[in-house]
Parts: sequence; C-alpha cells; structure tokens
Amino acid sequence: MITSTKNAEHYTWGEQCDGWHLLKSATLSVIQERMPPETGEQLHYHHHAQQVFYILSGIATFEVEGKLSTVLANQSIHILPNTKHMILNKGNTDLHFLVISEPKAHGDRVNL
Repeated sequence: MITSTKNAEHYTWGEQCDGWHLLKSATLSVIQERMPPETGEQLHYHHHAQQVFYILSGIATFEVEGKLSTVLANQSIHILPNTKHMILNKGNTDLHFLVISEPKAHGDRVNL
C-alpha cells in the first residue's frame, strides 16, 4: 500500500502542528509531522520507545537532557528510552520531519 499525507490518518497536536501516520503498528510507528514557525512540544520521555527524528525540511532544535542541538534537513537524531526531550521550530518556515518509534510511542509518553 502506498501511503502519503493525502491518504494517511491525520491528527493535530500542540500549537497547530500536524501528524500523519504513515505506518501504525504496536511494534513500529512512522509519522510525518509538520510544525509551523515558533512552535514546540512539551518536554517528555518514553518508558519503552526509542525514536529517530529525520528532518525533511526546515531546521529543528532539540532539547535532550537539558542540552540544545540543531538538526538540519537530511540529518537525524536518535532518542533512547527514558531520555527527556522535546522538539522546537524556532525558524520562520514550516518544519517537516519523520519520527520513527520502536515500539510505538503513543501511550508511552510521560510529560514533564
């Protein structure tokens, strides 16, 4: 099955951010997300899920265990379970990225 943002299950989160489930299973999740400029998520961690964020376009700022990192298009960052993190779009253009979680992160999130 070919999946895209046109036919994938869609949801909104945070401050007008979008997510599309490209693959949604208990053991693996692939989501394409869009964050408008000057948006961010709440600091959190996952008990079980490890995640890879792959930036498609824009510039992402990650806070990971209190340290800030900039991740550019065509770069990724790996977040291990029980690691406090959040993603921010401090730029002036939309941020587009993939978040790949193993196992799925939905239901495994602890907000701080």
